[in-house]
Amino acid sequence: MANKRLGKGLRALIPDVPSEESEDRKNSIQDIEVRRILPNPFQPRENFDSAALENLQNSIAEKGIIQPITVRKIDDGYQLIAGERRLRAVTALEIEKIPAYVLNVQTDEEMLEFSLIENIQREDLNPVDIAKAYQKLLTDCNLTQDEVARRVGKERSTVANFLRLLKLPATIQDSMRAGHISMGHGRALVAIEDASRQVEIWKKAIKNNLSVREVERLSQKSSSSVKKEKTTAEKPYFIVEAENRLRSALGTQVKIKHGSKGGSIEIQYYSDDELDRLLEFFE
Repeated sequence: MANKRLGKGLRALIPDVPSEESEDRKNSIQDIEVRRILPNPFQPRENFDSAALENLQNSIAEKGIIQPITVRKIDDGYQLIAGERRLRAVTALEIEKIPAYVLNVQTDEEMLEFSLIENIQREDLNPVDIAKAYQKLLTDCNLTQDEVARRVGKERSTVANFLRLLKLPATIQDSMRAGHISMGHGRALVAIEDASRQVEIWKKAIKNNLSVREVERLSQKSSSSVKKEKTTAEKPYFIVEAENRLRSALGTQVKIKHGSKGGSIEIQYYSDDELDRLLEFFE
């Protein structure tokens, strides 16, 4: 087939893949029988839009496969690494063969890392699925946030911001997956400690089609209200202000325990990498 292109996610993983005009690259693509390809057990995408899949089927029916899928060889068949929507579309069209790059991936650990990173590099993955993919790289591949950031070509702060979305209630995560709210809305809601208030403001955002800035203002107002409820009777005003300044500077929760003869400062962190980040403030 003409105009076979290499996806940017795959090129990020394998920078020494030959150029598009190279004979070696052409030979690296095989036409594989669809029936011999097993699904990807590490697929980071949890939802597939039926309308988008139908559009892809129509495109393939008219123009063929523009971009090959990626697989690895296992036993007498193959296992998908990336390209599940293309594979589903081809299956629905009852096309017998599909062009594929066959990568030399030996272990399940390598398979997981290749699959997650290739999919993360694609621009059409929703924020929650990206966050879950990052989390899998941290837990299943035993990577640090710094290592994850390097592999996907992002700043560590970007990875950390995605991971914070997983603290949101499932209903809000599902709404973000469906495109009802953006990652910006989600980040604003994460700033609220109380889950019930998160859901309350999320419902307002959906009902009134609120912008990210509007949700941020509601979140700040809600957080300030909760802080006043918790601290007005317990803490002097200057202690509350000090906590707010520290939270803003450090980007995490801070509590000051104040007494007549002194006190203590409690700084919360949620991972070893976040602890390292906080320690940089005191070096």
